[in-house]
Amino acid sequence: MIRKDKENVGMKGWIKIDHMDKNGVLIESVETPNMVVDAGFAQVAGLFCSDQAAGFTAFDYIGVGTGTSAATYTNTALGTEITTADLARAASTGTVSQETVSGDTAQFVHQFSVTTTNAITESAVFNLAAAGAMLCRQTFSAINVANGDTLQITWRVTVTR
Repeated sequence: MIRKDKENVGMKGWIKIDHMDKNGVLIESVETPNMVVDAGFAQVAGLFCSDQAAGFTAFDYIGVGTGTSAATYTNTALGTEITTADLARAASTGTVSQETVSGDTAQFVHQFSVTTTNAITESAVFNLAAAGAMLCRQTFSAINVANGDTLQITWRVTVTR
């Protein structure tokens, strides 16, 4: 017997950015859907199997930048990634949670302690501290950070059907 139902599996999610001043007071909060990029889909597919020799690595890093070109499926890097010590790509705290079914959502969180002045306009999730594969990217209106501020970035990616 041939089944006529089909699976519509995909990935979707959002990014939330909380910008706090030096006293921990929330200045602004931005939430927007993310864009899972082609390289992210490929890396996730590679993680399904045990072919680690092919270089498939889990995603654990959050980067920020000042690029303003809209996110596209073909992105592999931030437009202009910030590399100063305070805002350089950093390891996130990763957890698995539930949106619809148990374990269907990966969450990545990092809090940057700002010591420089920047207008943050993009963020992405990567699998390595430098270079590596990008999972998702998004651009947004400038978040102007200054010395003493903190920037908490939370990415959530849900496997959906």
